[in-house]
Amino acid sequence: MSIYVGNLSFKVTEADLTAVFAEYGSVKRVQIPTDRETGRIRGFGFVEMSSEAEEQAAIAALDGAEWMGRDLKVNKARPREERPTSGFRSGNANGGERRRNIQSCLL
Repeated sequence: MSIYVGNLSFKVTEADLTAVFAEYGSVKRVQIPTDRETGRIRGFGFVEMSSEAEEQAAIAALDGAEWMGRDLKVNKARPREERPTSGFRSGNANGGERRRNIQSCLL
């Protein structure tokens, strides 16, 4: 199981999150996703702890708590959903085909 931690400060580090959650048990892993283009923290993270009891204690204590000037949103992380592949998401494939067709007309 993994814990979702939302509304994080953009200054937070993995060490900061580890220290806060370590008060409720053994922290196995912390992830703080960053924006691909800017490298800036996206404002949420994930924490894995050694047992479900420890995770439940951390969720109960930290959900809604003020930390680093923000009210945390802490709950069980949901499984990642598959994103549909639509024409809008896979624009390169269609655009590449279109370019090849135009190039073949020019030859």
